Amino acid sequence: MNYEQSIEVIKNLTKFGINLGLSRIRSLLKKFNNPQDTLPIIHIGGTNGKGSTAALLTAVLQEAGYKVGTYTSPHLHSYNERICINGEPISSEDLAETLTRLVPAFEEVKQEIGESPTEFEVLTALAFLYFHAAKVEIVILEVGLGGDMDSTNVIQAPLLSIITNVTVDHTAYLGTTVKEIAEKKSGIIKKKCPIITASTDDVVLKVLQEQAKKLAAPFYQVQQEVTYKILEKSLKGQLCQFKTTQKNYGELFLSLKGDHQLVNAATALLALELIKVRGFQATDDDIKRGFVNVQWPGRLETINENPLVIIDGAHNIAGMKALNQWLKEIKVKVERIILVIGMLDDKDRKKVAYLLEPLVDRIIITKPDSYRAQKWWKIKDFFQQKQAVVSLKEEVPQALQEAVEEAGSHDLVLVTGSLYLLGEVRKFFNCQ
Repeated sequence: MNYEQSIEVIKNLTKFGINLGLSRIRSLLKKFNNPQDTLPIIHIGGTNGKGSTAALLTAVLQEAGYKVGTYTSPHLHSYNERICINGEPISSEDLAETLTRLVPAFEEVKQEIGESPTEFEVLTALAFLYFHAAKVEIVILEVGLGGDMDSTNVIQAPLLSIITNVTVDHTAYLGTTVKEIAEKKSGIIKKKCPIITASTDDVVLKVLQEQAKKLAAPFYQVQQEVTYKILEKSLKGQLCQFKTTQKNYGELFLSLKGDHQLVNAATALLALELIKVRGFQATDDDIKRGFVNVQWPGRLETINENPLVIIDGAHNIAGMKALNQWLKEIKVKVERIILVIGMLDDKDRKKVAYLLEPLVDRIIITKPDSYRAQKWWKIKDFFQQKQAVVSLKEEVPQALQEAVEEAGSHDLVLVTGSLYLLGEVRKFFNCQ
């Protein structure tokens, strides 16, 4: 197959939707001698912060000279972005070649299990095969959805597991309470493998600690192991101070913006300390350079200077609360904030409107590129106080054009609401 044919195959798998479970991915990978079992892996789950933590670990370990494979989701522009080595997406040729190896096994899996592998399962298997063939030295593996039944959880003995936090999201699949969701996410904790969490929720901590105790897994809570604070903030990032129980890292400049990124950075520092005993060494200079050079597109990312355009992938309440906090601080540095927002139907749009409306001066609603955004315009009903400044533009380029034309040189255009929106926005501003 060529690349175009490969992408068609992957997209065709979306018809199987989200179908949690490990039987299909286990069957698929077994036919290729379980390449995942040969890879040193840091497994990262949680509701928010997974991607940023993965990006930080990748940046530092890459600075330390390691060949780092990173698997994240979703993508902003192309499937290639999900599977990277040292920050470089898998080439179209390698993607096509690896998928060509996988395709004949799809029918075998269907005959064996009774179901075909899903899109995410195939991408996960593709990543493992690619990383194995490329002989990467360490893999940063992000959970797709939940934990216990997520296809990434086919791994057996990671270097360590990370559960960044647990809040209510994806209730159709994971449960309706924090306790239920924490139980699902705790499924990535493995026997005698260290587990790190940055959660401060007592219910969540109890669930995770009980599972860790059951599996004799050393348990680390970030806020008990690391102290941190912001010294200075700017639109470029923030100067921070970090100290763990093992080491004082002093001042580090973090290119990722927002208070919530300190927790992700602290989590990454703790993870780096824990994998030292497994032979993965990063110097102070590696950490300093990694924190400065880290890139995580679509997370408070500046993609245009005049007018100032910043995009953020916040799409659930925890993410929107973090965005709300950042907006409160940045509001004094700009004259007006023009919000371009597009959300999926299954998100809590009422609470999002409540969090963002008091901080913005103009609202333009648009449609994310997803079948889950059929009623994209409904969020308009929740912007009660400023109906006069709310407009609907279904096509993303039209919404952006309107925002840019209205924005003055001291205004901020903020685009948020869904990761499915941001790829088109970055394309509009030639940021691919």
